[in-house]
Formats: sequence, C-alpha cells, structure tokens
Amino acid sequence: MKLVTFAAFGAMMAVAGCVKSGPPVASHPHYVIGQGYQANGAWYYPREDYGYDRTGLASVYGDDASPLTTDGEAYDAGALTGASQILQLPCIVQVTNLQTGRQILLRVNDRGPGNPGRILAVTPRAAQLLGIPADGAAEVRVTIQKDASQALADSLGGGIKIAAAPMGGFQAESLAPPTGVASAGGAAVVQTDRANTGSITETVPPLRLPERVTQLPPSPGALYVQSGSFGHRYDAYRQSARLSGLPNAHVIAITGGGRMLYGVQSGPYYTVPQADAALSSSLAAGAVDATIIVQ
Repeated sequence: MKLVTFAAFGAMMAVAGCVKSGPPVASHPHYVIGQGYQANGAWYYPREDYGYDRTGLASVYGDDASPLTTDGEAYDAGALTGASQILQLPCIVQVTNLQTGRQILLRVNDRGPGNPGRILAVTPRAAQLLGIPADGAAEVRVTIQKDASQALADSLGGGIKIAAAPMGGFQAESLAPPTGVASAGGAAVVQTDRANTGSITETVPPLRLPERVTQLPPSPGALYVQSGSFGHRYDAYRQSARLSGLPNAHVIAITGGGRMLYGVQSGPYYTVPQADAALSSSLAAGAVDATIIVQ
C-alpha cells in the first residue's frame, strides 16, 4: 500500500481555474439530517448512518455549485469535500475509486448529486486526486468513518449518543419465485458490499482535510440496478414483474445485521450509459429507490 502526500499550494493552483469569482462566503457549519425529498424521479430519506458502506458511481461538481453547502460551509473547489443524498452532514467518508485504486478521506457537507444514478459528488480537487474525469463518472466505494463522523457530530451538537449496532456483511442471494409468481430470470449468489476497512480517529477532523492518497490495486466491477427493501418477498416479486423488461431482473434476499429484506436487481451492465438507461426505466416503472451499484 502506497501513501502519497500532496502540497496544499499545488492543490490550490490546480483548481484555481475552477473557482468562481465573487465575494467570500463565511462558513458557519451546523449539523443537518433533514426530511425525505424527491429529486429527478427518485426519493431520498436522509438519516444518521454510522455503518454506511456502499458502492456506486461518483460525479464531479460543476461550475454552477452553490457558494454555500447544505450544512453552512463555504464551498471550496480546492478542498476535499462532497455531497451525499442521504448521509448526515457533515461526516467523514473514505472514498475509493475502484477503477484507479486511489483512496482518500472526504468531508461530506452538502446534499446531492441531483443525478439519481450517482451516490456521491466530489469537488474538482478530490476528483483530480481520485482520478475521476471532470465530465464523467467513476466506480467508487464510499465507507463512513464512524469515530471521526461521531466526533464531528458531537462537536456541532448533533449525533446519536449511543453506540451503533455492529454491522455485518450483507449477502444478496437470488431467489426462486413462490408458487403462482412468474420468474423474470435468475442469478448466482452475489456480495452487495465489501469488508469495511475504514480508518478510525478519535479527534474532531479539521474543516479542511489533508491531501493523503492511498494507492490500492484497482478492482473495477460490473454495474447493476438495485431497488426495494421489502419485508415480504411477495412484494419484491411484484416489483420484479414490473421490471421484467430489464436484463435479468430478479429478486434478491438481503441478509445481515439480524434482518432479512428483499430487493430486485437487474444487470450486469458494462457501460455507464447502459446502467443509466436501466435506472431511468426502473424509476419510470415506479421503483423510486432504484440505484446503481458496483459488484
């Protein structure tokens, strides 16, 4: 494993052309969760989640970024920050570009991205360190840093005051349909998340995180569209029937953490446009929580 430290001056110069001119905006960070909301056909329910560990696609902030983030910080294109549709704000996450193997820590302080096919938006500087193209998307894994995020929440007067329940690995397994329900296809057992390797810190993270890049072996995967978290598998099969026009749409059983839920997954898709098209079809069919994952 290789660790690289980048000079702050070089970072500022690299993104100087991306920062819009205008009067400076003062930062007044505060703790935010917020209510559920709908955007571009998808529904999101923000929550405090210290076990968050997901794969998906990440994009880069555009030039039209708001000067103030959702939690009251001044947006800085040269800082290592990002936006999540559902995580508590602010929090610290470990972001790994699965295609390049580059890994950094990121301060999530904003809501977004607006594209339902992306789970994270990052600043131009963060994108540069991770190797994400400015006008494209990259396969990423996003893992919350529990201790750092809890310390951050406590420093701002937010956050739960009890220890979170341990989160085990969740397994997703395709199921045969029950009697009387038509099948839309099947698939082998798949793993929906990877082992949590997040680092731990006991101090309040600084407003501006240091630029440290860890180089890991690249581990790209295929893209899938996943939706639903039903308590009864019959509900999942009904949704699967609505999505039967998608490639290999099938019901999966999601087990772990003492719970059993059921969802619907389609794919694999080997290009981002293919996955985006399948996601749009899923949303149009009523799967309002559909998202793109990497396996």
